[in-house]
Amino acid sequence: MNTNKIALVTGGSRGLGKNMALSIAKKGLNVVITFNNNKEKAEEVVKEIESLGQKAIAIQLNVSDFNNFSSFFDEVKNEITSKFGVEKIDYLVNNAGIGINTPFSETTQEQLDTLYNIQYKGPYLLTQEALKLLNDGGGIVNISTGLTRFSLNGFSAYASMKGAIEILTKYQAKELGERKIRANVIAPGAIETDFGGGVVRNNENMNKVIASNTALGRVGLPDDIGSVVAFLCTDDAKWVNAQRIEVSGGQMI
Repeated sequence: MNTNKIALVTGGSRGLGKNMALSIAKKGLNVVITFNNNKEKAEEVVKEIESLGQKAIAIQLNVSDFNNFSSFFDEVKNEITSKFGVEKIDYLVNNAGIGINTPFSETTQEQLDTLYNIQYKGPYLLTQEALKLLNDGGGIVNISTGLTRFSLNGFSAYASMKGAIEILTKYQAKELGERKIRANVIAPGAIETDFGGGVVRNNENMNKVIASNTALGRVGLPDDIGSVVAFLCTDDAKWVNAQRIEVSGGQMI
């Protein structure tokens, strides 16, 4: 199934974003990924997508560098016009982000500002800017976390920003409905990646505790998430809108 549709995945050079980009390509879409500083890893993902028979490009983006969003989308438009032969994108996946794990009582103003800028203000303003390039009938996929439903020590700031993203998603769905643009949010449970310094993947004790608190008996893997994001970037999900879809294997139920 080859289409001319394009998905833009922020933070697509590693971890969940890489898996999302590859899963989307397997659905027959072309992909634009962004990377913050690791161009080499991003180019490897581009090659992997091309080996699946789709087109891909990688463009540098810092999601907290708000003043450059306009020029970023100028670059996106130029690149997709020359390489894909179209001027607009169909899906935006706001995946780029970082995690900070600090007790509430010790969280600093700087940490709070960092998470606000990267996890909320960045996606808010980036999506706003993306509307000029987003086709009517397209879609927005935001990424939240299971931590908005259940609480684990140290994630008060991170989960609060993601809670704000979940509310924002509903408003995007409501206000962009006239353009037939759908907005949904995916909430992953604990996943084995290098996210947050690889805290879930590398900490054997934490891994066991999470697995024992998950109905399906294991910690999540990137492939568990990417395929769900890819589903939302297809017409199979045409009537799914304003939803929070938790993908956690039944964690903490």
